[in-house]
Amino acid sequence: MEVLRPTLINIGGRIYRKNTIQEAAYQNEEEEDDFYRAESVQCIDEPCDGFMIEETEKGFQCSINLPSQLFKYIIGKKGETKKNLESDTRTSISIPRQGMEGDIVITGQNRNGVISARTRIELLAETFRKKQPFTHFLSFALNYPEIQERFLQFKEEVLSKCSKDHGIESSIFQNPAKLHLTIGTLVLLNENEVTQACQLLQSCKEEFLDKIAAGKPMEVEVCGVEYMNDDPAMVDVLYAKVQMKDGSERLQLIADRLMQRFVSSGLMLKDWDRVKLHATVMNTLFRRDPLAEERSTISPGRPGQRRESFDARNVLKMGILGIKGVA
Repeated sequence: MEVLRPTLINIGGRIYRKNTIQEAAYQNEEEEDDFYRAESVQCIDEPCDGFMIEETEKGFQCSINLPSQLFKYIIGKKGETKKNLESDTRTSISIPRQGMEGDIVITGQNRNGVISARTRIELLAETFRKKQPFTHFLSFALNYPEIQERFLQFKEEVLSKCSKDHGIESSIFQNPAKLHLTIGTLVLLNENEVTQACQLLQSCKEEFLDKIAAGKPMEVEVCGVEYMNDDPAMVDVLYAKVQMKDGSERLQLIADRLMQRFVSSGLMLKDWDRVKLHATVMNTLFRRDPLAEERSTISPGRPGQRRESFDARNVLKMGILGIKGVA
């Protein structure tokens, strides 16, 4: 089934298919070397030479702009990944020195070799970008006075009635000043990517956000709580449901279109087909780190995150969270 339905990766608007190759495992090699030896890449839906290839006196040349944090994955342990790339594609790959920003430059006598090298470098960069901690997230603020006041009432009532339930304590509640509706998380590794994200957000505002909102504030209801895992006695995240007060799908439409635009740009990873409109009110990651949500994905269970769940059964029975506000 892996052959018939291979994993597809979107890199810069182009779709790549990952084909697994069965090879012997190598010991004591870093995971980027394992990845390079384990997979090959084919481009589908769009031509692989959709980027600029410059013809020079010595052959062909192509540049890739990547954050310096990803250079080590292109170089590999003792330079092995870079050497293998150059050998397989018959190219020369120039990477800026450690701590320096700049373009990776690929040169070669064969145009297809330069294209192949660029494709493999982009795939390596995209794969290891996914393993970086999130640096930013796109969201709608929900920290309006009325919502904050109602949230604090909710917190007080939960602590009063459920404080004896396992894991429930003040530290796992969201900071009322940071209540928000998350659209998605991003890994922006340099100022260029931050600028790119800001420009994309501004273009979204001009293209569709203002039109859908009709230039007026959108009234939403934040009402009812749900949890993200299967067992209400072992909950990691409790969130409030968010919906338009008038019952329309305008907020959902805006969130989905924002997500789609950022995913297609390569700045955001796609976790779901639709954005789940929710506002986190309790999160066990806050127990150890009040800034955890800014540093982590909204999806539970990400590697490296250690949680201590809480019993949310009585909180769910109370059904006491009913907040109305304007977004």
